[in-house]
Amino acid sequence: MQLVVARIGRAHGIKGEVTVEVRTDEPELRLGPGAVLATEPAERGPLTIETGRVHSGRLLLRFENVRDRTAAEALRNTLLIAEVDPAELPEDPEEFYDHQLIDLDVVLADGTEIGRITEISHLPSQDLFIVERPDGSEVMIPFVEEIVAGIDLEEQRAVVTPPPGLIDDSEAVVASARDADDADEADGADAADAERTGTPEKGDA
Repeated sequence: MQLVVARIGRAHGIKGEVTVEVRTDEPELRLGPGAVLATEPAERGPLTIETGRVHSGRLLLRFENVRDRTAAEALRNTLLIAEVDPAELPEDPEEFYDHQLIDLDVVLADGTEIGRITEISHLPSQDLFIVERPDGSEVMIPFVEEIVAGIDLEEQRAVVTPPPGLIDDSEAVVASARDADDADEADGADAADAERTGTPEKGDA
């Protein structure tokens, strides 16, 4: 099975290095020196990693036969693809490969169906489940432990506990301008009371 493990960014320096957007939880395994990767577009590969290092929080790679900035820049936006055994599992039981999560049913804790995972979006800050709902619409669910309560590969489902408004817009709590005015008035009253009594205002400690 082929999995996208990185996307090549811009050239770095003049000696053929490139920045990469990592799309794997195991970069040391998938993107280490000597790794041979297929590419998309296919005509740009295969590419063999010669060296790798971290600079300012970004992974930099140099490939064999890519020796200058011009050659490195020509690889921009290329996807790097690794061949992975479908039966292989991450070492950490709390981690999952994208192909394990695609097509899982997404349900609430009470069993209510939300939809089906169709894509995993890897953002710098977090990963997102792209979930297709029964009506064809999509919802994005952050893949964080506060929201994703559990992944059951045997049952082929992901159990989520979303905050109000994430799944159903009608559940979102919207403060009106009047509510805001009332809150401001209450804060003003608290401040006046505090001045008269000599006690600290709310929030002071």
